[in-house]
Amino acid sequence: MEHPQHDMGHLFAQLGRPDGPADIASFIAAHRPLPGGTQLHEASFWSYSQSLFLREAISDDADWAQVAERLNGELHAGK
Repeated sequence: MEHPQHDMGHLFAQLGRPDGPADIASFIAAHRPLPGGTQLHEASFWSYSQSLFLREAISDDADWAQVAERLNGELHAGK
């Protein structure tokens, strides 16, 4: 069974956020670094539905897990 490969643009589109490369870079720059103990889905800038999607994507090891983990790493990285 083939698993879809999602990229950061697809993830941002799924979250209802602007999904161009410059938009994504600006979003990450504006919201990093997340405190070390904050899980991606717990960040205050997500809506309820965005938070739920991200939590399920990672916890269920869904098709979106890899790109969600990448976003998590980007947001936890220092400026």
